[in-house]
Amino acid sequence: MPRIDVLMEGYSVGTDVGIIGFCSVLLIEGEKRVLFDSAHVGRRTYLLAQLEARGLTPADIDYQVLSHAHWDHVQNCDLFEGAPLLVHERELRYAHRPHPNDWATPKWTGAILDLLETVEVGEGYEVMPGCRVIDLPGHSPGSIGLEVETDEGLCLVVGDAIHNAAVALRGQNPLIFWNEEQAAASIRRCVQSGALIYPGHDQPFWIRNGEVRYRSEFRMTLTGVGPNKPGARFVENPPPREPWIMPGIEEQRLD
Repeated sequence: MPRIDVLMEGYSVGTDVGIIGFCSVLLIEGEKRVLFDSAHVGRRTYLLAQLEARGLTPADIDYQVLSHAHWDHVQNCDLFEGAPLLVHERELRYAHRPHPNDWATPKWTGAILDLLETVEVGEGYEVMPGCRVIDLPGHSPGSIGLEVETDEGLCLVVGDAIHNAAVALRGQNPLIFWNEEQAAASIRRCVQSGALIYPGHDQPFWIRNGEVRYRSEFRMTLTGVGPNKPGARFVENPPPREPWIMPGIEEQRLD
């Protein structure tokens, strides 16, 4: 059966001066070696170090899977030029003509994807035995995940269809760039499966009886700032915000 290895954990740590955007990057090994997302260039050296720690280089990756084409998930895909990039057809089209208000998909996103061999995939596409694509639209037009059969049971790798465990409990995606109803339906699909969920910006978790049970502990070392730093302020449990829905969302078409 395939095995899921967390190369880089995802985090929902935020600031009031910009988005950190540390997404999960996963290695799925079975008959093939598959990389799920690649993160942004601020994590490039760490990604390479994580591969090296496993005795791997980018040339050892057989396929890349792109959950969606937002800046924090796509920027390191050029490291894996020999690995075809599996991406949903709707996401690929949209990345070449994003809405002007879509700050997560800059106009240069399509140019990044043009550097690589892309394979259009969708619901049910078998990446390898025990690893299939699932459609999870809403956050973006062509968000996808993977359904992976492992020795631990069924796992869902979901990208930003579910950013973190709090999103799974609320049933609302915090950032809607495409369709709010589709985003909520994608969350319900994942949660109702009862599977171990690998989210876009959190540690893997299960939902059991309405409560979150994490598979691993939070780990992060911050440098250059601490409680005694003048001007630093720490908000441990910020109140949930209403979902941000991109202005002009109703104007979008992929025709």
